[in-house]
Amino acid sequence: MSDPAKVLQHYCRSDIRTKLETALKASGLGQGRLSPADLAPLDQFHTRGMAATIELGVALAIAPEARGIDIGSGLGGPSRYLAAKFGWHVQGVDISPAFAEAATYLATRSGLGGNVAYDCADALALPYDDQRFDFALTQHVAMNIADRPRLYRESHRVLRPGGKFAAYDVVAGASREPHFPVPWSRTPETSFLVTPSAMRAALEQAGFEVVTWDDRTQTGVEWFAEQQKARAAVRATGQANAAPLLGLHVVMGSDFPALTANLGRNLREGRVGIVQAVLQRR
Repeated sequence: MSDPAKVLQHYCRSDIRTKLETALKASGLGQGRLSPADLAPLDQFHTRGMAATIELGVALAIAPEARGIDIGSGLGGPSRYLAAKFGWHVQGVDISPAFAEAATYLATRSGLGGNVAYDCADALALPYDDQRFDFALTQHVAMNIADRPRLYRESHRVLRPGGKFAAYDVVAGASREPHFPVPWSRTPETSFLVTPSAMRAALEQAGFEVVTWDDRTQTGVEWFAEQQKARAAVRATGQANAAPLLGLHVVMGSDFPALTANLGRNLREGRVGIVQAVLQRR
C-alpha cells in the first residue's frame, strides 16, 4: 500500500465493536449464538455477499481440516462461513486493529473461536512461516494494494507446494476511470486497480498457475440491478426506505450506500470488472 494510514482512515471508524453490539441488540441478536446467515448482511464486504463466498469456497475444493489464510479479512464473515461449512481452520489478517478485534468478537459469538483467529497484520509482510497454509484467499482486497507483485509473492510464500490461492477482486475496466467514492476508497489516491491481464501476469510471475479464471462482471451487474429493484419495490409500497438495522453502513458510515451505488454504476459502465480466480502454487 502506498500509504497504509490513508487506507486505514477509509476503513476505520471509532468503536466498531460497540456499534456491532448495539446493532445486533437492536436486531434481536444481542444474546445467543450467531450463525453465518445472521451476520451475512453485516460481514460480507464484497459484491454479491454470501453468494460470492459460497462460490469461492466450492471453487477451492479443499479437504476438511485444511488450514487457510484470509488476507484482508475485515469483520471475518467469509472465514467464519468457510470454517462452519467446510470444517477448515482459517487465519484472518487485516491491517485494521479495530476490524481484527471486531472479527474476534463475532467469532466468539458464533462459537467458532476454535476454527478461526484474527491478527492485525500487513498483507505485504505476513507474520507467518513459509509454507504454513493449504489455501489463501482475498475478496475485494487487492484494490487497496499498490504493490500487487509483493502481495502475491507473500501469498505464495505462506502456501505449501500445491496449495491454492483464490481471489474475488475488482479489476480495472477497458477504459475510463471509475466514479468515486467506492466501497474500498473515497478518493483515487488509495485505489490501485489493475487490468485482469495484469493481475493474471502478476500471479503467474509470483509462482502460481491458473486453475480457473472467470469474469464475474455481468453477474455483479445483475446483482446490483436486483438490489435496486428490491429497493424500488419497497418505495412503491409507501414505506420509508430506511437503512436496515444490520448492514455495512454500521461500521463504514451513513454514506456507504452511495459508495456501493457507485460500484454498481462503474460495473454497468465498464469502468471496473470483477474476476474470480483459483490458482495453484507451483
